Amino acid sequence: MAPCPSLPGGPGTVAASARLPQEASGHPGDATLLGHAQCCRSHWLGPLEEPHLAAGRTATPWNWTLDPSGDWYYRWINLMALPILYNWVVLILRCCFPEVQEAHKGLWQGLDGLSDTLYLLDIAVQLHTGFLEDGILVQDKSRTQRRYLGSWTFRCDVMAVLPTELLCLLPGVPRVPGVPAARVNRCLRVPRLFEAFDRCETRTGWPNVFRVAKLMLYLLLGIHWHGCLYFALSAHLGLGTDPWVCPSFPQLLRRYLHSFYFSTLVLATVGDTPAPQREEEFLFITAGFLLAVLGFATITGNISTVIVNLSAADAAFYPDARPVQRYLRARGTGGQLAERVTRWHRHLRAQRKLPVEQAVLRYLPRGLRAEVAAGVHLPALRRVGLFRGCEHGVLRQLVLHLRPQVFGPGEFVCRRGDVGREMYFIREGHLAVVAEDGVTQLAVLGEGLYFGEISLINIKGNTAGNRRTANILSIGYSDLFCLGKEDLEEVLAEFPRARAAMEAKGRELLLRMGKLNTGAEAAAAAAEAEAEQRLQGLEMALEGLQTRAARLLAQLEASTLRMALRIQRLEGRLHLQHQRWDRAAGTAGAAGTAGAAGASPRLPPPPPPPPAPGPPRAGRRLRLSTGGSERSGASSLPEPPGA
Repeated sequence: MAPCPSLPGGPGTVAASARLPQEASGHPGDATLLGHAQCCRSHWLGPLEEPHLAAGRTATPWNWTLDPSGDWYYRWINLMALPILYNWVVLILRCCFPEVQEAHKGLWQGLDGLSDTLYLLDIAVQLHTGFLEDGILVQDKSRTQRRYLGSWTFRCDVMAVLPTELLCLLPGVPRVPGVPAARVNRCLRVPRLFEAFDRCETRTGWPNVFRVAKLMLYLLLGIHWHGCLYFALSAHLGLGTDPWVCPSFPQLLRRYLHSFYFSTLVLATVGDTPAPQREEEFLFITAGFLLAVLGFATITGNISTVIVNLSAADAAFYPDARPVQRYLRARGTGGQLAERVTRWHRHLRAQRKLPVEQAVLRYLPRGLRAEVAAGVHLPALRRVGLFRGCEHGVLRQLVLHLRPQVFGPGEFVCRRGDVGREMYFIREGHLAVVAEDGVTQLAVLGEGLYFGEISLINIKGNTAGNRRTANILSIGYSDLFCLGKEDLEEVLAEFPRARAAMEAKGRELLLRMGKLNTGAEAAAAAAEAEAEQRLQGLEMALEGLQTRAARLLAQLEASTLRMALRIQRLEGRLHLQHQRWDRAAGTAGAAGTAGAAGASPRLPPPPPPPPAPGPPRAGRRLRLSTGGSERSGASSLPEPPGA
C-alpha cells in the first residue's frame, strides 16, 4: 500500500497519525494535524470507514478492494459462472462431435478467447478481494495478494488458463483431434462455480427452488457428458454396426438427441436399452450403471432432503394439528371439537399467520430482534391511546414481549369478571362486545383498536379491581397481539417517567368511564404518603444508628492502637533492665575470680534483698511471656546491685 501523501514515512506513521487528534488540542497547528489524521484515516481504513463508496470499493483506480460479502463481488462471481458452464458444456460436445467444431470455428475461437479473458480478469479480482480476520475485513492489498498467491486456488486458476492448445503444435506430439480436447484444463475452475451457487442460494428468496434447479442442472450435465462419450465410442466402433451403438443418422441433431436419450435410459436405470455386443460396450454400460447407482442416488437423495426441508420449514412456522387430534381421540372428546382444532390450524396455514414468532426470532441478537419486532408491531402499538407519547425506548422494549394469538369464530377472548392479566391489540378481524346471554352485541371492535389496557396498571381507586368488565367475542377469525402485565411491569421498572404518564392516562380513562372512586383514591394516596413518611423516619433513624456505630468503631480502633503502643514501650524498658542485670552479674563473677587468685581477697558485701513488692497499682501490671512462661512485673523495677 502506498504511503499517506500528507505525512512523511508511510506505513510506519500509522500509529502516529492515529494519535494526532489527541495531541493536537491547544496547539497552533491543530487544523493541519487533524487534516493529516483524517487523510491517513481515509487512506488506511478504506471503504469500511467511507460509507459513501459503493459496496466495498475505494475511489482510487488501482488500490481497490472488493468485499466478499458485497454486491459487486456477488455480481462478478455470478458472471464467472457463465464461462465455467460454457467450458463444461461445449468442450465435450466439440470433442465428441467433430462436425460441431468444424462448422463454427470462428464462433468457438471468439468464445474461447472471451472465456480465457474472463479467467484472467478473475485472477486479478481475487488478488484484490479482501478477507475477514477477527471479524474485520482486511483491505491491505499486499496481505490479500500474499494470501491468494499462497493458496491452492491460485495454482488451480493458473493451471486453468495455461495455453495447452499450443502443445499440439510441437513436433513429435500427436495432434489432438479437434483442438478442444487440449482445453480440458479450463474445467479446473469448477470450485468457483460452486462458490457462485452457494452465494446465490444464500441471497435468493427461494432457496429450495434454487436447490432443485441446481440438482437438475447437475443431472442434465451428467447426462450430456455420458451421451457425448457414448457417441464418441459409437463413432470409434462404427455407427450403426450393431443395435447397441448409435445409428448413422444424417442429421447431427438427431445423433445428439439419440445419444442423450440413450444416456438418460442408462443413468435413470430404466433398462430399456439394446444389449451390448462387444467388450467395450459391456465396459461402458457397466460404468454407466455404476455412475447411476452412485451419482444419481446421491442426487435423488438431495432432492428428497429438499422436500423434507420444505416440510420442516412449515413445521417450524406452523404448529402441527395431529398431536392435538390424537389427544382428543384418546380422551374420547373428538367430533366437533376436533373439527374446530383442524379448521384453526388450516386457517393459520392458508393465511400464513405465525403464532410462534418468538421461536422464529430466538436466534437473532437482542438488538436485531428488537429492530425486527419494531418494524412489524410498532405501528400497531402506537395506535394504542395509552401508549401515545411514550418514550421510544419503552415501545421498543414492549414490542419484544408482544405475542400473536389467533381466535376462531365464536371464541371468547375474555369474559366479564375474569382477572385481567393482559391486554389485546386487534391487528386483523372483528370482535363483538356481547351481553351476558352471549348473543346480543353491544359494540363491535375493529382493526387498530385495543381493549383490556386498564388491567395492566394498578390504579388506586379502580372500582373494577383489575377484573374484566365486558364479554369479548370473536366474530370471525381474529388476529390479535397480547401483552402481559408482567412484561409491562418489567419494562416500566426501568422507565419511571413512562410509568407515571401511563398511570395518569389510565386514571383519565377510568374517570371517563365512571369507575374511579376518588375517595378511595385519596385514602390510598394518604396511606401511601403516611407509609412514605414512616419509611423516611426509619431511614433517618437507621442512618443515625449507623453514624453512632461508626463513631464507636473508630474509638475502639484508636484505643486498641494506644494499648498496643504502650505494651511495646513497656516491653522495651523490660528488655533494657534485663541487659543491666546481666552485665552486673558478669562484673561480680570476674571480681570473685581475681580475689581467689590473690592472697586473701576481701569479698564484697552481698547485695541487699530487693524490696517487697507493694500492692499492685491498677492498670500498671503487665503480663510478660518469656520462654513460654508467664511472669508479672511492675512498671518501675528495682536497680540491681552494682549497676
